[in-house]
Amino acid sequence: MTAWPPAPFDDAQTRMSEWNAWYTGDPDELAATYSGATVRNRPSQYRGGLVGAVSRFFWGRPAPLTQRPTRLHVPLAADIATASADLLFAEPPRLLLDDTTAQQRLDEIMNTPAAHSALLESAEITAALGGGYLRVIWDQDLAEHAMLDTVDADAAVPEWRYKQLSAVTFWSIVAEDGQQVLRHLERHEPGRIVHQLYDGTAEDLGRPIPLTEHTATGWAAELVDDSSAITTGTHRLTAAYVPNIRPSRQWRGTPDLAPLGRSDFDGIEGLFDALDETYSSWMRDIRLAKGRLIVPTSYLDNNGPGQGASFDDERELFTTVNTLGGKDGGTQITANQFAIRVQEHRDTAAELVRAALRAAGYSPATFGDQDGGAPVTATEIAARERISERTRDKKALYWAAGLSRITAALLDVDRAVFNGPGSGDQLPKVEFPDRAQPDPEALARTAQALFAAEAASTEVRVRMVHPDWDEPQVTAEVQRIHDEQGANDPDPAAFLNNAAAGGEPFGEQ
Repeated sequence: MTAWPPAPFDDAQTRMSEWNAWYTGDPDELAATYSGATVRNRPSQYRGGLVGAVSRFFWGRPAPLTQRPTRLHVPLAADIATASADLLFAEPPRLLLDDTTAQQRLDEIMNTPAAHSALLESAEITAALGGGYLRVIWDQDLAEHAMLDTVDADAAVPEWRYKQLSAVTFWSIVAEDGQQVLRHLERHEPGRIVHQLYDGTAEDLGRPIPLTEHTATGWAAELVDDSSAITTGTHRLTAAYVPNIRPSRQWRGTPDLAPLGRSDFDGIEGLFDALDETYSSWMRDIRLAKGRLIVPTSYLDNNGPGQGASFDDERELFTTVNTLGGKDGGTQITANQFAIRVQEHRDTAAELVRAALRAAGYSPATFGDQDGGAPVTATEIAARERISERTRDKKALYWAAGLSRITAALLDVDRAVFNGPGSGDQLPKVEFPDRAQPDPEALARTAQALFAAEAASTEVRVRMVHPDWDEPQVTAEVQRIHDEQGANDPDPAAFLNNAAAGGEPFGEQ
């Protein structure tokens, strides 16, 4: 029997399943995760005869059978993952090569909405699961160049050499029929990609079977050689791993898992759980505080034998009823309505959100929390988002390394399959914008200050205000500015000096 995923990646798979439950925000999945239905409990969770740690979560408590489901989920985890992707790729990075022909080919492949959106999507999943993969693919029926694809971290088994990816096996379930599970394994090695199809069960990889046994892998059967491999035409690995951020706190002592990095949710699952409990309690207060009327039995209308009695709260007139009792005669209608603890719940929820964002490395201002409704300047906004910017800068380093390696391999494959120029031995340089979304007003004030201080040329100021422009755009804009300002007009001082010397005002024509 070959367990799949193999140890210790089964532990990583379990942890990523927990993070994925928070990312997707499905209440049923969260309840299943923390009730023990999907999480593998360890003996340490039961020391001293106590229940497991996961079962002590709000989402791990069994709901009373006599009570309707009232648990509310706040999608803070999904908001964090989305914000991480926006900070990185709201404006795409620039990939630069010295060779002009290779640069044009790289721009044709990567400088497209499809490529930019793929990076944005991958960055969101990477923030949730702790990392993600990029791989080179090609299909001459779809495009006339090699393409970049993304793979989630919970669908791969990597191999490392000095914390660098040396090989990786991507896997996917292509069919399930009862206990039978068919898995497609795609192993990337330097110079080749191996495709295999396995017939097994949910826990067992099983035995290899021909690729022609399923339509999802039939296409590869016509391309692989005798060793079930496809040559890539490059000595480089056609896959790259991008960790979300390192080090990994919980896997630091496990060599095979330490390079995976850590999720933005790592260590703050309890805060997510407490936030959901707070909001659920708030909604419970609202539900219990609904206005209710307590009326005497004599006010109820008999609905007939076996039908019980009811009270019409829209009724305007009631018949006088003779009753025994005190002065009130027992005929009062009593309104009952409890108070809603709005401020207490709001303050608790706000503090939990701030604690979760702080632990994940983000500023509340990134999520629209400006700590008050007073107007603020762009400089003050930038200061409040400084923590998020530092986190973005750290993540950009990992993405730059991964993109540099995979785009070099992409150009190699493009040369081998589509006769592209390739990149030679050069790795593309990756440049991220200084900020995810620079504030135009702040940039304009900075450029004006540099101009007044005579501390920067027109070209430098144009590049500052438009960091996404290429060289021709910058040159053209500088020329237009000079033309508008009359920077190319004759120098008045030269005119006077030449005229006083008795020569031509501007020298010899």
